[in-house]
Amino acid sequence: MAEADAALRTVAHNVKTARTRAGLSLDELGRRAQVSKGALVALEKAQGNPNLATLVRLADTLGLSVSALMQGPQADRVRIADAADTAPLWTGAHGGEARLMLTTPGPAPVEVWRWRLEPGDAYPSHPHQAGVHETVNVLTGEMTLVLDGAEHPLRAGQTAAFPADAPHAYLGAGTGTCTLLMTVHLPPGPASAPAALDGSIGE
Repeated sequence: MAEADAALRTVAHNVKTARTRAGLSLDELGRRAQVSKGALVALEKAQGNPNLATLVRLADTLGLSVSALMQGPQADRVRIADAADTAPLWTGAHGGEARLMLTTPGPAPVEVWRWRLEPGDAYPSHPHQAGVHETVNVLTGEMTLVLDGAEHPLRAGQTAAFPADAPHAYLGAGTGTCTLLMTVHLPPGPASAPAALDGSIGE
């Protein structure tokens, strides 16, 4: 519980700092990110339990990575993230999960995620801001990548890259567990405008 409280305080501080730096009021940030003002007020007071959908919307709107909202200052030049110490930000109905391991520094950061999809799991994502690209590297099993309604079956050993500014989804396929590494390549600079959202992430 103490670790969860500390993590929430870090998110609260980072959201408030980024909002202030961007010159956005609570009302304006809420409008752009499609998050209620009440939820934002609670979050900046380190209250509540924001889900992945809320974190993604806020990160997109503030021009940050999700992990930039979640992580404190990094002192070491080498960052080592252990999946065992990283809480899932999404869990599927059939046991799948997604863990955000870390985000690289710099003007165009890259998020590194570890995913597990079980057959029947489905993770739909809203379109991200223009310029965001994702890659999916399937390590074991099978999955289906859906982009703009078109299905792309992927199996172990295959890697897919695509622009993530369109509706997309990850589906567990086959008969066994699918494990994959996913990267989100973010463009430099702040988000220019809020993306169209479907509200389905992590809910």
